[in-house]
Amino acid sequence: MTERLFFTHDHLTAELEVLSCTAHEEQFAVILQSTIFHPQGGGQPFDTGWLGNSQVLRVMQEAEHVVHYVDQPLQPGPITARVDAQRRALHTRLHSAGHLIGNAGERQGWMPIKAHHWPGEGKITFIRGEAAQDMDAQRLQLQVNQWIAADYPRHMRLEEGIREVGFGELPSYACGGTHVKMLNELGQVTILALSEKKGALSVRYSLDESTPC
Repeated sequence: MTERLFFTHDHLTAELEVLSCTAHEEQFAVILQSTIFHPQGGGQPFDTGWLGNSQVLRVMQEAEHVVHYVDQPLQPGPITARVDAQRRALHTRLHSAGHLIGNAGERQGWMPIKAHHWPGEGKITFIRGEAAQDMDAQRLQLQVNQWIAADYPRHMRLEEGIREVGFGELPSYACGGTHVKMLNELGQVTILALSEKKGALSVRYSLDESTPC
């Protein structure tokens, strides 16, 4: 099983170990002993970057391994890995913003069941809890703005393979994604629209992608 180093730190460069490299269509599938690259999953897109001089084009979870698809073959052994910092920062902010919207919805009695943290497609889906209140965009926006202004710090816990992530006093979620260290790194998060269909409420959101991280 590939060790996910981003579960416990935010390093964007690291010395890693190539275990295998096999041809795959017009690319090469690389398995590392451990990785700093986030694979696609959990509502978050994959990281890109470099393994040595090979460009990492996509990263996927396949069975027990994280597989890195690159443009040039690699030899087994040590290698320097670099994650594309700009792409990672955007995905990290989107994922963290989604957590806040989930927390805000729970405060109004709704239960988050699905999340999609892709650029231009941010969406959190809820179902009603027993004490669900009418949810509106303005109320959600106010709550999210307050938490960002409070600049809560991130906290993480990894126990028996389960990783939980939360901010300040807010409840944690079991999550394998990447997250900002402090909420002021999010910049402006905007609640775009709410829509309810077949008992599920979808909250669409975006953030200012130009905000420095």
